[in-house]
Amino acid sequence: MPYEAVTETLYTTAATATAGREGTVKSEDGVVDLPLGKPGSAANPKANPETLFAAGFSACFSGALNLVAKRDGHDTSASTVTADVTFGKTETGAGLAVAIEAVIPGVDDAKAQELVEKAHQVCPYSKATRGNIDVTVTGRAA
Repeated sequence: MPYEAVTETLYTTAATATAGREGTVKSEDGVVDLPLGKPGSAANPKANPETLFAAGFSACFSGALNLVAKRDGHDTSASTVTADVTFGKTETGAGLAVAIEAVIPGVDDAKAQELVEKAHQVCPYSKATRGNIDVTVTGRAA
């Protein structure tokens, strides 16, 4: 799918990070104000870029799922969407992969998969990552 430029601004926000993975991140509105830490610190867990990306992707995808499901006559407001973000080595350095799983009550597995495939076409995070990182989407009945 070709690049699509934003033609009308609906919302703009900003966040500022200081000191990289062991610093802090704060949104301009103060809603997000977190210390950051390296992944895997069980003794002192903190948010990291992958945690924040997973949170954003899962929330955005959930909204896209609700949108496409409503158009299809389904209520997916009780669904859960999990974004499993992997950070790892690539041939040229480091990269990400994402596995999205939506669990949807009131539909069978085939319909759940159909709905997540449609959501993947409209979700802004899906559009932003398409062709850049591996993203898989799975829908299943609750």
